[in-house]
Amino acid sequence: MSFLKNLFGGGSQKYEKKYYVFQVKCKRCGEIIEGRVDLDNDLSLEYEGSNNVYFGRKVLMGNNRCFQQIEVVLKFTSDRELIDKDVKGGTFVE
Repeated sequence: MSFLKNLFGGGSQKYEKKYYVFQVKCKRCGEIIEGRVDLDNDLSLEYEGSNNVYFGRKVLMGNNRCFQQIEVVLKFTSDRELIDKDVKGGTFVE
């Protein structure tokens, strides 16, 4: 029976997801929208000189019948530390 547990993952440990959570405010309607980036799956590698930089791009839209798209670009180090962020169509809420 322990063979089946190991085979189908009954005895394995749970993997904890890591996210970077942010909030932006729409320039058109003022709605505050929350977004998140999965640090394990949503990032792409971008080569900048001798440093490896990971970036993630999200396009957010609110719920208030305002169809303004808010584009967010985030850049991270190889250790997943935020080094740069940019937003179009809104502003970051700290």
